[in-house]
Amino acid sequence: MSSIHVDKVDLATYLATVASTAPTDLQPYFEKFRTQHDRKLWHQLTLTLEDFLNQPASAPYQIDLFNNFVRDFESKLNQLRLVQIAVKSSKQFERPDDMLEFLTDLLSRLSKTDASEAYVMLLSSLAHAKLLFGDAEGTRVDIEESGKILDQLDDVDPIVHGAYYSVSADYYKARAEYVPYYKNSLLYLACVNPEADLSVDERVTRAHDLGVSALLGETIYNFGELLIHPILDSLDGSRHAWLKELLFVFNEGNIGKFEALGPQLPREPLLQESYSFLRQKICLMALIEAVFKRNAHKRTMTFQIIAEETKLPKDEVEHLIMKALSLKLIRGEIDQVDETVNIDWVQPRVLSRPRIGQLADKLTLWIGRLEKVDEFVKSNSKLFSA
Repeated sequence: MSSIHVDKVDLATYLATVASTAPTDLQPYFEKFRTQHDRKLWHQLTLTLEDFLNQPASAPYQIDLFNNFVRDFESKLNQLRLVQIAVKSSKQFERPDDMLEFLTDLLSRLSKTDASEAYVMLLSSLAHAKLLFGDAEGTRVDIEESGKILDQLDDVDPIVHGAYYSVSADYYKARAEYVPYYKNSLLYLACVNPEADLSVDERVTRAHDLGVSALLGETIYNFGELLIHPILDSLDGSRHAWLKELLFVFNEGNIGKFEALGPQLPREPLLQESYSFLRQKICLMALIEAVFKRNAHKRTMTFQIIAEETKLPKDEVEHLIMKALSLKLIRGEIDQVDETVNIDWVQPRVLSRPRIGQLADKLTLWIGRLEKVDEFVKSNSKLFSA
């Protein structure tokens, strides 16, 4: 591949030379490049370049084409589209430091004020290159700067947000910070079309990492958003299929099923090493589930009932309740004398279809009671009026 800094060459001669060595199916592109450039059809030329980059056979030509052709008229192009072309081309570098130099060079030529979206996307891509290069501090600095600029922009293209959330998720994954990884990874998926933008292996990896982070995240006790996301279906038929089942078991707070899946945990060392944490987490999920299933006016629970629901010794129940209160999973008051807890609030959750069905049943019951009250009031009003 050519070096980043190249001498000015005659574009027509350059394109003709490259076309003569290119595969037959790529040769028409170089004639289009010449014609559209000569006629200054910058939008059409952008579309042709993007189509060219999508051809698998174009990979060996992408960096050289950018350096010797695109740089000549890059200021004429939509800056965000220019950055997309550059970022895609940069992935052909075998060494992260070459990618870093290529993107840094473009960043120095890009207008920070006139093309803020483009600047953020390029800075996010640069942060990703630094992460691959092992520069964690440089990655953090670029992510923070990108975030500050995004906060000041309106109507940002989803692809820009996607680049930001993607590198943020990768950064937190490298640091094994499960909660921010989980948040940024879900936000990234909201900006892309997983079926179209991610390969099968990428979807499986993303679903796996989200599942592990959901289980190990110290403040993540609501898996609903992940469980209803199509990305989780990527685990079906893979070697991680059991992980999807485990997530649903946790969401149900089903301790019996958790124990049944225990033999699978050694397949995921991070989960096996965190077994005691997972055991406490499933107990907390079981407590949340027990509260959710009860009507709002029947949420005074004895320690004995909670012990049965969570399969904990009775003398450990108070500690579990205090943990749930400290995590703001529930709100209420403990009566240590009577060994009861009165729960008046439980953390809102994203509802699965079965949970929506349970809620519908409760609403039906509530409506039935209102109808009875209405009938009682009407019958008694007739007596009083008589």
